[in-house]
Amino acid sequence: MDRIIIITANLGHFKAYRVTQDPPDISPRVTLIESHDSIEGRGKLGDKLSDASGRFRRSGGKDEVAKGSGERHNIELEMEKKLSKMIARYIDALIENEKCDEWYLASAKKINRKIIDNLKPDVKDRLVKNITADLTGVARSEILTHFR
Repeated sequence: MDRIIIITANLGHFKAYRVTQDPPDISPRVTLIESHDSIEGRGKLGDKLSDASGRFRRSGGKDEVAKGSGERHNIELEMEKKLSKMIARYIDALIENEKCDEWYLASAKKINRKIIDNLKPDVKDRLVKNITADLTGVARSEILTHFR
């Protein structure tokens, strides 16, 4: 086994591990090489928005037309797109800097395809194993078992 990179990601967390096995007869060693927490990806959407929709009443007259409250109904989708692109950029840079021939990805199901779609073609070609599961909370000592 040559040097392999394992990446686990969800909207709030990004972790990258290097897997090395230096004589082939010993078990592989897994080392955490990067870990990021994204403030945008954590917490509830309502906590991030401060406009407090519904705070002001309409007069309620007969002729009043129902109006939107100015809410951005697709804000969650837009945040997913933005964070997925950011994760893909992290992965592109990391895989190029590490100069590895193969890497593994485990990411939450709702963003997995978005991440892969935003990767550079040469980085995407080196992706060997892809798991649609959130493994960001898995211990370093157990991470490799999910890819065997």
